[in-house]
Amino acid sequence: MLSQIHIEDIVKAALKEDLGHGFDITTQAVIPHGGNGVGIIRAREDGVLSGLMLGLSAFSLLDADFEMEVYAADGEFIEKDQDIARIEGPIHALLAGERVALNFMSHMSGIATQTAYYVDAVKGTEAKICDTRKTLPGLRLIQKYAVKCGGGYNHRMGLDDAILIKDNHIALAGGITVALDAAQKNAGHTVNIEIEVDSLEQLDEVLAHGAAHIVMLDNFAISDLKKAVKQVNGKIITEASGGVSMKSVCDIAKTGVDYISIGALTHSAPALDLALDIE
Repeated sequence: MLSQIHIEDIVKAALKEDLGHGFDITTQAVIPHGGNGVGIIRAREDGVLSGLMLGLSAFSLLDADFEMEVYAADGEFIEKDQDIARIEGPIHALLAGERVALNFMSHMSGIATQTAYYVDAVKGTEAKICDTRKTLPGLRLIQKYAVKCGGGYNHRMGLDDAILIKDNHIALAGGITVALDAAQKNAGHTVNIEIEVDSLEQLDEVLAHGAAHIVMLDNFAISDLKKAVKQVNGKIITEASGGVSMKSVCDIAKTGVDYISIGALTHSAPALDLALDIE
């Protein structure tokens, strides 16, 4: 999912933003040139690791003369005070890359950790936790990668890889049947069609039409989710969405829905506390 090209492009943009004219003015003024240093990336709290390659790239893209030892991998549970990686090389580059490296890793590990909490909360059910398009501009790829590190699944990556007919589309098209007719006519045979409904009556119309592969049950009460799953009876994929929290996710999963999409995985995950300790 994350190629080296993607990683380098994203990290280079972050380094350019942070370094401005190309140097760290504080380090240049305070630390003599030419020396090497050792930094240990270390966890300050428990969580699930994500973004390690981006973090390491923040250093290697600044200077090729780094030696690195890695003690953990993306997707692994890490404990407080655990060493994640050892980085040895030019001290100026080590200090210049520190914040960019930690920003990526802390943010992505926070997403992975929050996802893992939700995944754990629905254990024992068939429901799968997935993300949404509620991501930071320019960072969707790494945020969705972090969701996968936490055991979650990715919804569509963008507007171009699947049809999702939402309430505004339905209103502008002139109704569910009209929207599904148009989607069926204009979509290629390899493109899935998903449609959002907010009532059992709309679900009946979707099932009667037969073109949809997935139905998004938006902001349904638990009682109505149970009825909806029974109505669908395995004919198409069901996805619950809207207002999902740690408090409600288990009850939602027990209704029998196939997927639960949660925007908070990416737009509200707290960063995991990581640090770079200079030795």
